[in-house]
Amino acid sequence: MMIQNKRKIASILFVLISVLCFAQELPPPGAPPPPGTPIDGGVLIGACLALIYGVKKLLKNN
Repeated sequence: MMIQNKRKIASILFVLISVLCFAQELPPPGAPPPPGTPIDGGVLIGACLALIYGVKKLLKNN
């Protein structure tokens, strides 16, 4: 199958999926969702530690 045919098929599928997503009805209003666990500073600290660890590994390998 040629690349141009694949692009056409991918474009058609993208448009059809987009139309189907917009055609969805909103759910009826009901009870509010249950409270979840909030994302707090722990995630930020973990991301910072992961970044520091990654930089350390990169510098060690070079």
